[in-house]
Amino acid sequence: MSRIQQLDTSVINKIAAGEVIERPANVVKELIENSVDAMSTRIEVDIVDGGAELIRITDDGEGIHPDDILLAVSSHATSKIVTAEDLFFIQTMGFRGEALASIAEVSHINIRTRQKDAVAGVELDVNCGDRSEVIPCGSPTGTRIEIRNLFASTPVRRKFLRTKSTEFGHISDQFTRVALANPRLRMILRHNDKVVFDLPSSDGLIDRLQMFYGKSLTDHLVWVESEVGDVRMSGYVAHPSQSKSGRKWQHLFLNGRWFQDRSIQHALTESYRGLLMVGRQPISFIFIDMPPSAFDVNVHPTKVEVRFVDGQQLYRQMLAMVRTKFLTMDLDSEMKLSRGRTAEQEAGQGGSAGVAIAPQQKLQAELQEWAAESGTASAQRQDFAKSTPPITTWSVRQSQADLARMLASPQSREAARSDSEVATDENVDLPETVEAAEVMFQEREDGRSSGKPGESTGVTADNSDPVSSESTETFDGSMKPAPAVGSQSGERAMQIMDCYLVVEAEQGMMIIDQHALHERIMYEYLRPRVLNGSVESQRMLIPETIDLTAREAALVVEHSEVLGQIGIGVEEFGTNTVLVNRWPVMMKKARPSEMIRDIAEQLESNEKKPTRRDVLDELLHMMSCKAAIKSGQRLKPEEIDSLLAQRHLCDDAHHCPHGRPTALVLSQGELDKQFGRLG
Repeated sequence: MSRIQQLDTSVINKIAAGEVIERPANVVKELIENSVDAMSTRIEVDIVDGGAELIRITDDGEGIHPDDILLAVSSHATSKIVTAEDLFFIQTMGFRGEALASIAEVSHINIRTRQKDAVAGVELDVNCGDRSEVIPCGSPTGTRIEIRNLFASTPVRRKFLRTKSTEFGHISDQFTRVALANPRLRMILRHNDKVVFDLPSSDGLIDRLQMFYGKSLTDHLVWVESEVGDVRMSGYVAHPSQSKSGRKWQHLFLNGRWFQDRSIQHALTESYRGLLMVGRQPISFIFIDMPPSAFDVNVHPTKVEVRFVDGQQLYRQMLAMVRTKFLTMDLDSEMKLSRGRTAEQEAGQGGSAGVAIAPQQKLQAELQEWAAESGTASAQRQDFAKSTPPITTWSVRQSQADLARMLASPQSREAARSDSEVATDENVDLPETVEAAEVMFQEREDGRSSGKPGESTGVTADNSDPVSSESTETFDGSMKPAPAVGSQSGERAMQIMDCYLVVEAEQGMMIIDQHALHERIMYEYLRPRVLNGSVESQRMLIPETIDLTAREAALVVEHSEVLGQIGIGVEEFGTNTVLVNRWPVMMKKARPSEMIRDIAEQLESNEKKPTRRDVLDELLHMMSCKAAIKSGQRLKPEEIDSLLAQRHLCDDAHHCPHGRPTALVLSQGELDKQFGRLG
């Protein structure tokens, strides 16, 4: 057995580098935090090739004293603590004294610094732990640190780096967190000499949020604040209509430091209970200010986790703050439905009038589905009316006659007003007769298919979409189950709860999840087409720009080739924006912005770099889910019949692509047992 021996300083620093410096983003975080501690008013970050080749941080802070510059790259050397007791009164971003020493051990680092009253600055080079002499140099007030060839002395770690765009995405995340916590700082981020962010100093957090996340999100943010004893919480939470699939968008700051805490995040999620769909997470930007003695930040090498003296009190305060705010708000969502467009409007000759609707939250999903399926959602029409051919695709929608009767019937219109609190614009006239309503819809359809301006070209629709069905009968607004119908397989079925199909089968009684079954049908319809490269897509007449975070945009652009294989054309467009210029014909119901954001979230949630096959499979699952009918949609007898007929054509109709069962069987024997018929 080997004797115990003292580790060499170089080995110690390499071990520390493995704990603190996992990727270039960690270097950027540590150095920016040092600049913040130095009382800087301006910080510039320059990155080359995702940080692997160059990271340069320049600030106008206090600078480093010439006598201390060698200590700055020594292990556990810091000016921010003196005694062990100081660890419980931390008021700075950094304090451990490991970062610069660890970085200098695995890269080539150059430091130039000058204090305000000094005549000249000083310069130091460290090449993988080998220090040069400290020499005088010309330098503005502040500090400039350059790191080149990161992980040069640990090539194995360098091999684990992801693509340049992915690594820069992580750097952008770290930059964003510091920028949000310090809105009064002027901050600039460049990548390969291209300005990514140029953030002016601002007194308000909302300005910073808008620059990073766009007006579409900031318009839905709600200010919250609470003060209990020495603890103050404040910031923004998103309206329940805005949510994400993961917790990445839950930003927590403690005394200006970004951190993570499962208990507080759980309190935030609980405050939205009943307001978000299962599996969705709220968006937040919450700042907590409390005495340093009430928490311990020295529990994690990268300082992203803390330990609180009274975590339960913080949990209750967070929960009460958000819940109390929501109780004082009108959480009804506003939606605008526009009338059917005339041929002239389809040809781009005029705008369309709209009916403003403020439904109760209970009815919101139903109305949105009605709007999307009936073709009256103005946002979708603007993108697709001129470019999408009239195709027969599986959609649960009212026929033209149904919509005409609904709009023209005085009873239906009155019921809509009372049930959904519909507020009709005085300038909008609904059709008074069935004939007038049918003329309105016919004009819209003629504008799409007559060969006039607005007619789509260059794409031939596939009329063999699965479970295709058009019906012209019955829309009475009732919630009664659909009548039993006979499928091609001889099954008898009825719809209950607008979600399940009850089928009489040989085994007994079968209950089918309509969404899960149709998701499987769509998956098996899409998969061979994607693999054969025969997915039909259309070039969008007006490409749609979608704002993402820099990291999400980088991931989407990185996988643009795979996205193209499923018919989605994306390209880089500005700093953190992508441009969608092509869209699958089968996905014309789906909103490109929602779909691309879901794709970006899915790509980012992967802990390991996914293979091309993994990405393609995830996209197929997502497309199948988006294209499938939804829970809560009313099916007509013909549509139920078609859905059940398609079930027998699937290789695995028992499970949806995500693994959930599509049907449950209750045998006759079990029914007899439950009713006491066995004796």
